[in-house]
Amino acid sequence: MNTLFLRKITPQSSPFPWVQLLRKLPLSTFRRFPTSQATQFLFPAAILQRFLPKMKRYLNTYLHTDIRNSVEHFYVLIDGYCRNGEIIRAVELLEGMKTNGPAPDIVTYNTLINGFCKFGDVFTARKLTGEIFLVNLEPNAITYTTLIDAYCKIQCVEDALSMYDEMTVKGLVPDVVTYSCIMNGLCKSGKVEEAKSVFREMEEVGVVPNHFSYATLIDSLFKEGNAAFQGQMVVREVVIDVVVYTALMDGLGDVNKGELLLQEMEEKCVSPNVVVYSSIVDGYTKKGLLNEAKNVMKKMVQRNISPNVFVYGTLIDGYLKAGRQGIALDLFQEMKSVGLENSFVIDSFVNNFKRSGRMEEANELLKAMMSRGLVPDRVNYTSMMDGFFKVGKELDAFNMAQEMTEKSSGFDIVAYNVLINGLFKRGKYESETFYTGMRELGLAPNSATFNTMINAYCKEGNLGNALKLLNEMESYALKPNSITRNILVQRHCAAGEIEKTMDVLNDMLVIGFHPTPTTHKAVLDASSSKSRRADAILCIHNRLLGMGLELNLSTCNTLISTLCRLGMVRRATLVFKDMMGKGISPDIITYNALIQGYCLSSHLKNAFSVHSQMLTEGVFPNVETYNILLRGLSAASLIKDAAGLVNQMKERGLIRNADTYDTLLSGHGKIGNMKECIKFYCEMITKGFSPKTSTCNVLISCFSMGTKMSQAKELMREMQLRGIPPNSSTYDILICGWYRLSKQPGLSKSLKRSYQSEAKRLFEEMNEKGFIPCENTLAYISFALAEPGKKVDAQRILNKLYKKKVK
Repeated sequence: MNTLFLRKITPQSSPFPWVQLLRKLPLSTFRRFPTSQATQFLFPAAILQRFLPKMKRYLNTYLHTDIRNSVEHFYVLIDGYCRNGEIIRAVELLEGMKTNGPAPDIVTYNTLINGFCKFGDVFTARKLTGEIFLVNLEPNAITYTTLIDAYCKIQCVEDALSMYDEMTVKGLVPDVVTYSCIMNGLCKSGKVEEAKSVFREMEEVGVVPNHFSYATLIDSLFKEGNAAFQGQMVVREVVIDVVVYTALMDGLGDVNKGELLLQEMEEKCVSPNVVVYSSIVDGYTKKGLLNEAKNVMKKMVQRNISPNVFVYGTLIDGYLKAGRQGIALDLFQEMKSVGLENSFVIDSFVNNFKRSGRMEEANELLKAMMSRGLVPDRVNYTSMMDGFFKVGKELDAFNMAQEMTEKSSGFDIVAYNVLINGLFKRGKYESETFYTGMRELGLAPNSATFNTMINAYCKEGNLGNALKLLNEMESYALKPNSITRNILVQRHCAAGEIEKTMDVLNDMLVIGFHPTPTTHKAVLDASSSKSRRADAILCIHNRLLGMGLELNLSTCNTLISTLCRLGMVRRATLVFKDMMGKGISPDIITYNALIQGYCLSSHLKNAFSVHSQMLTEGVFPNVETYNILLRGLSAASLIKDAAGLVNQMKERGLIRNADTYDTLLSGHGKIGNMKECIKFYCEMITKGFSPKTSTCNVLISCFSMGTKMSQAKELMREMQLRGIPPNSSTYDILICGWYRLSKQPGLSKSLKRSYQSEAKRLFEEMNEKGFIPCENTLAYISFALAEPGKKVDAQRILNKLYKKKVK
């Protein structure tokens, strides 16, 4: 056998002092051991502590002939070499056995096959089975099981099943290990139903499943929402060990059940490991229950189970996403104190800073970590580069790229795609330069590379270059994917080029891509903005169906929503009846679309009829349903009738959101119900919602109409403190309010002057922000400036208005 390709660097010497001492002893020392003692003591030492070279010499030179000719000791030595990574020596030993004896048996071959499989060379392991036949031996169940396991681990499930078939044809009976390996491979390949079939076959032939068999299926079935096998384990008295509990914990998805499972483990004296606790910490963190997650970590420490990088990383990421950076930093400091600092956690901090555009802080953190000896990896550098590009700091991004090439392992295609994306967004389209750079780095563009460049050209309206790149993909043996298609469809749709969109979709049909619900929505949205005719929209819908678009609930909802948005509720109702006739049951999205359509067309009675129909059909309304109905009442100035809807929401356990409060506040404001406006505004703020500018304008208008301008002024100041930007309407309402107040009879001259000065100040501020005043505002300003002594002010303001092109 050619073994040159197997040569590796011999591992370093053992760190154990007593082994170093043994290595220095002369071989004659070992003659003092009786033969049986030598074989029982020295061979395990050889295997576990890499004492192989001296043991081989001992075997060849000093041991009795009966031991030297014993095949058992040779396969122990072969196993030791394989475990030690010195597989070349194991092969040489096998070759020596074939030449000088003793003749290798099936165990010897199985040992070497297992070594190759562990080494990742399944191909050579498979070739060894052919050699077995040449020396008049037969592969046994262990041979096949070893190969099946190896094939499954590299996700070559078809090859594993082929070995299984060969095994059964030869009359060999698979055992529980064989079946478990196959089930594990099938589950990891997403073929859970086939794994269940293998499980049933195992039962039919009388092989009793063990804990690993169940753990494999439990893990996969939980991910599919099925948890039927735990009960079978209890009935069959299969011991549920920490492996099974870990699978259960990982699959439950319910942290409360996870805690109960942890309690059950303790009652059954099964010690939970760090993986079990990690699952609970992860579960709590995903649900936002960070304090509970942290308490689990404290419990780990109390039980002498050290939290690992994953536990710390999960908690830190959770606290960062929740905006609680202080606690995240404390955890990070704790991590560092126990020597668990790593690049994975750094990336959590970098991503947090990146989300809020605080790249300077991210850079400072990276430098601080490097000063402590931590070397950032390619992922950290790529994330930093991406962040700098997103905040427009191109030079810093380039510096990060340069540092990555000097201190890390250089660019990969992901990092290069980030670079291309950043530069293309800055308007630097030099695709040929990018290709040259990639070739120099030994990289080949992938679909993401082309999608990035195609998207950039499309955004600039340069569809010619985008299509040219589409053709270039073929030269790299790449095919456009769904992202490529969506980019081109979206850009053509944005340009209102419906027929070109359809041409792109026709081209995609050739390579096997059919329109999806996302494509359908994009095309219908574009069609509805270009043509408000129902027949044109239905024509496009039918053409997409002809291209292979699946008629399902999603596509029907899109069509109904589009028609309702345009006020074509009658046509939408026909589509609704047609989908029902085809067996497609409507959902909450369908009913909400119809309710909104009727509200927009001022048919409130029909809207409430649809609401009643959905309740009859067993479809329960959501918050959006009630918000749509409330907006309908508000538009019709019937918000006083909203009390019944608000009570229904409360009875159904639906919590009002910001839109609910905006609608209620605006509705009451329109009818001048100041008391209700203030009530809902205070309730909204108390619950942490931020009102829209338009909502604040309604309340300001209420104050203004009631001559309560000091409250209106205070509300505008509060808007600015809360980060709610005033718009032109805000200024119009306030300016008109102050001028109306200045015209009140019986005012002193000083008060009148003060009110008009406030109006002028607001008017100038409005102009500085680029807002265009409305006609009422201009009328009030004109009357004020027409008074005696206001000529200079009038001329100055008039010049500003001409610059703004206000006529």
